[in-house]
Amino acid sequence: MSGTLPQLWAVLVTAVVVALLAVYLVWTAGRVERLQTRAESAARALDAHLLRRAAAAAVLAEKRYGVELYAAARIALDAVPEEREAAENDLTRQLRAVRLDPADPACEAVIAASRRLALSRQVHTDLVRDARTARSRPLVRLCRMGRRRPWPRYFDIDDPTLALPADIPTGGGTRAG
Repeated sequence: MSGTLPQLWAVLVTAVVVALLAVYLVWTAGRVERLQTRAESAARALDAHLLRRAAAAAVLAEKRYGVELYAAARIALDAVPEEREAAENDLTRQLRAVRLDPADPACEAVIAASRRLALSRQVHTDLVRDARTARSRPLVRLCRMGRRRPWPRYFDIDDPTLALPADIPTGGGTRAG
């Protein structure tokens, strides 16, 4: 009887350790899956905001700013995924080259779409960073968690926020105030 009590405790401790390890692995796998899903959702939201901005820029170009802005907007709308970052950066450069009047509804649509795009890009970047960090942990790689999905990718574009005419400095003097 005296030999069975320590063996019973050893079995009990081993069972508790195995159960805790299993719970941790299940929790970690769920976390990796949730982060991956959130990063994919953020990528879809970013894509929707990119399309809205390009469409608003195309409408604006048709009304006022001409061929170069319209061409950049159409290229951004029609770009394949491999060319999307370059097309969006070109559209941002074209939008910064024109003077946008916030009183004009078409200009306001582009400005608002650019602001929403900047926020969406930041959310996407944060979620991709978190998902990549979780997937690169040694235990996650060892257990091959998340292997069914591709690694989340960053979408590297210039800051799409557009400066309004009041935001642009007008001279070398200081303001009295």
